[in-house]
Amino acid sequence: MKTVIIGGGPAGMMSAISAAENRSPKDEVIIVEKMNMLGKKLLITGKGRCNITSSLEMEDFIKNTPGNGMFLYSSFQQFTNKDIIRFLKKQGLEVKEERGSRIFPITDKSTDVLNCFINRLKELKVKIYLNENVEQIITQKTEEEQKVIGIKTNKRKIEADKVILATGGKSYPLTGSTGEGYKMAKELGHTITEIKPSLVPLETYEVEKELQGLSLKNVKIQLKDTSKKRIIYEDFGEMIFTHFGVSGPTILSSSAHLVRYKNIENLFKERKIILKIDLKPALSEEKLNDRILRDFEEEKNKQFKNSLNKLLPQKMINSVIKKSKIDPQKQVNTITKQERTRLIEVLKGFELEIKKFRPIEEAIITSGGIKIKEINPKTMESKKVKGLYFAGEIIDVDSYTGGFNLQIAYSTGYVAGKTKI
Repeated sequence: MKTVIIGGGPAGMMSAISAAENRSPKDEVIIVEKMNMLGKKLLITGKGRCNITSSLEMEDFIKNTPGNGMFLYSSFQQFTNKDIIRFLKKQGLEVKEERGSRIFPITDKSTDVLNCFINRLKELKVKIYLNENVEQIITQKTEEEQKVIGIKTNKRKIEADKVILATGGKSYPLTGSTGEGYKMAKELGHTITEIKPSLVPLETYEVEKELQGLSLKNVKIQLKDTSKKRIIYEDFGEMIFTHFGVSGPTILSSSAHLVRYKNIENLFKERKIILKIDLKPALSEEKLNDRILRDFEEEKNKQFKNSLNKLLPQKMINSVIKKSKIDPQKQVNTITKQERTRLIEVLKGFELEIKKFRPIEEAIITSGGIKIKEINPKTMESKKVKGLYFAGEIIDVDSYTGGFNLQIAYSTGYVAGKTKI
C-alpha cells in the first residue's frame, strides 16, 4: 500500500509518522511539500519557541475549540497531549509548563521540536519530496464510489492507495498555507465553509499613538455587541496596543468568537462592537476609589495629569485622562466626587470601538475549511471519496491560543495516518 501526504506541516508530518509506524514492511509513505523545507509554520509558533500543546485535560481542549470542537472528540481520545509529550521525550526533547497551562520545549526553540519530527521521519524511512507542487488528486469513479488512485505534481505522477490532504489553511501564506488544498477538495465534490481569519489581531477606530507597543498584563477584557447589549466574549490575561489597534493572547482568542458571530462585518461598520478593558480587575469600584483617594492625598498639590503615575503605566495616562473628561491641568485637591467616579468608570471599562479583523495573512489560524459533516470523525476519511483523508487546519475546526490548534494537527494527523483503508 502506498500513502501520500500532501503538506509537510505538523499535521502532515504526524500523518506520515503514524502511517509509517502502522504499515506493513512493503508499504510506502511519501510526503509531498511545496516549500523548501518541512514545518515552516511550526517554526514561527509561540514566537519561535513553539507552544507545543496544553497540559489541560482533553475535555478542556474541546471547550477551548469554539470552531466545531465536538467533531474532535474521537481524535483527541486517540492521540492526546500526553502522547505528543511522550513522542518528543522519546526523541530526546524535554518539555516545561508555563503560565496558562502552556507546554514549551525546555530549550525554548521551535527548531528542536521540528527536528524531533524530521528525525523520526528519517528513522521510519518516509520519502520526502520538497519544492514540489501537487496539482491534482487523481480518482477513479464507478457507479458505486469514487476512490483515490494517485496524485499529479508539477514533476511527476505518483500512484497512491491513500491520500492525506494536510495543506493547512490560508493564514501565513509565506509558510506555504495558500489555500490550494481547498481547491483540490472542492474539485472532488467537497464543500468548503467560508474561509475567515481566526486568532487574528483587531483594528480599532481610535488609535492612540502613545499607546502603541504598550503591553498590559492581568487585565480583563470584554467584547460587547451594543446593538443587543450582549457580551460576546470575556477573558483575563495579556493584551497589547498596536499601530492599528489591539493584539495579544486575550484579543486573539476573542477573534475566534467574533469570527463566528452573526452579522459581524455589518456590526463593525455600524461601530456596535466595543472592547471594554478593565485595567484594575483585582479591585472593586469601592476599593479602587479608596486607592485613588490615597494617591490623591499624597499628590494633592499636583496637577491631575501628574497624579496617576502610581496607578497606570506612563503611556496610558493621557488616554485615560481624555476618556475621563477631567481637565489635565486641574489641581488634584479640587477634583470632585463626580469626576472621581468618571475616572473609576474609565479604569474599570476603558472602551475602544472595533473596526475590523486584520487580514487573513496575519491570522495565526484559519476559520472555515472542509465541512465536518463530510468527514468521518473516527478515521478522518472523506465520506465522498474512498482513500482520501484530511488532517489539521484544512478541516473546519479552530481553537484559541495556547497550543490547542497544534494538538488538533497532531491528533487528526495521527488518526488519518494510522487508519487502514
